[in-house]
Amino acid sequence: MTSLAWLIPAALALGGLGLAAFLWSLKSGQYDDLEGAAWRALQDREPGVPAAKTAPNVESRLAEDCKTPTGGHGYDKADG
Repeated sequence: MTSLAWLIPAALALGGLGLAAFLWSLKSGQYDDLEGAAWRALQDREPGVPAAKTAPNVESRLAEDCKTPTGGHGYDKADG
Protein backbone atom coordinates (compact mmCIF):
# COMPACT_ATOMS: atom_id res chain seq x y z
CA MET A 1 0.00 0.00 0.00
CA THR A 2 2.86 2.37 0.64
CA SER A 3 4.11 1.79 -2.89
CA LEU A 4 0.87 3.27 -4.22
CA ALA A 5 1.61 6.41 -2.25
CA TRP A 6 4.58 7.14 -4.51
CA LEU A 7 3.55 5.32 -7.71
CA ILE A 8 0.35 7.34 -8.25
CA PRO A 9 2.05 10.76 -7.90
CA ALA A 10 4.94 9.55 -10.07
CA ALA A 11 2.52 8.42 -12.79
CA LEU A 12 0.64 11.71 -12.62
CA ALA A 13 3.91 13.67 -12.81
CA LEU A 14 5.10 11.68 -15.85
CA GLY A 15 1.74 12.12 -17.54
CA GLY A 16 1.84 15.85 -16.86
CA LEU A 17 5.38 16.00 -18.24
CA GLY A 18 4.27 14.22 -21.40
CA LEU A 19 1.30 16.56 -21.79
CA ALA A 20 3.55 19.59 -21.32
CA ALA A 21 5.96 18.27 -23.98
CA PHE A 22 3.07 17.69 -26.39
CA LEU A 23 1.65 21.17 -25.83
CA TRP A 24 5.11 22.67 -26.31
CA SER A 25 5.49 20.81 -29.62
CA LEU A 26 2.11 22.14 -30.77
CA LYS A 27 3.05 25.68 -29.83
CA SER A 28 6.49 25.50 -31.50
CA GLY A 29 5.01 24.37 -34.84
CA GLN A 30 6.25 20.78 -34.97
CA TYR A 31 3.07 19.63 -36.74
CA ASP A 32 2.74 22.46 -39.28
CA ASP A 33 4.26 20.66 -42.30
CA LEU A 34 3.34 16.98 -42.11
CA GLU A 35 3.63 16.26 -45.84
CA GLY A 36 6.98 18.00 -46.26
CA ALA A 37 8.74 15.52 -44.01
CA ALA A 38 7.27 12.60 -45.95
CA TRP A 39 8.46 14.01 -49.28
CA ARG A 40 11.94 14.75 -47.89
CA ALA A 41 12.21 11.13 -46.75
CA LEU A 42 11.56 9.98 -50.33
CA GLN A 43 14.16 12.26 -51.90
CA ASP A 44 17.10 10.51 -53.50
CA ARG A 45 19.79 12.91 -52.30
CA GLU A 46 21.34 13.99 -49.05
CA PRO A 47 20.28 17.36 -47.63
CA GLY A 48 22.59 20.17 -48.68
CA VAL A 49 24.01 18.30 -51.69
CA PRO A 50 23.36 20.02 -55.04
CA ALA A 51 21.25 18.06 -57.51
CA ALA A 52 24.15 17.76 -59.99
CA LYS A 53 26.22 15.70 -57.54
CA THR A 54 23.56 13.09 -56.80
CA ALA A 55 23.53 9.51 -58.01
CA PRO A 56 22.36 8.89 -61.57
CA ASN A 57 18.64 8.76 -62.04
CA VAL A 58 16.65 5.58 -62.46
CA GLU A 59 16.35 5.82 -66.24
CA SER A 60 20.12 5.91 -66.76
CA ARG A 61 20.57 3.00 -64.36
CA LEU A 62 18.01 0.96 -66.26
CA ALA A 63 19.64 1.83 -69.58
CA GLU A 64 23.00 0.63 -68.24
CA ASP A 65 21.41 -2.63 -67.06
CA CYS A 66 20.01 -3.29 -70.53
CA LYS A 67 23.51 -2.98 -72.02
CA THR A 68 24.85 -5.87 -69.95
CA PRO A 69 25.08 -9.29 -71.66
CA THR A 70 22.54 -10.80 -69.29
CA GLY A 71 20.01 -8.01 -69.76
CA GLY A 72 20.51 -6.83 -66.16
CA HIS A 73 18.73 -9.73 -64.48
CA GLY A 74 21.83 -11.71 -63.52
CA TYR A 75 21.33 -14.90 -65.51
CA ASP A 76 21.52 -15.88 -69.17
CA LYS A 77 18.50 -17.08 -71.11
CA ALA A 78 20.24 -20.43 -71.58
CA ASP A 79 20.16 -20.92 -67.79
CA GLY A 80 16.40 -21.12 -67.94
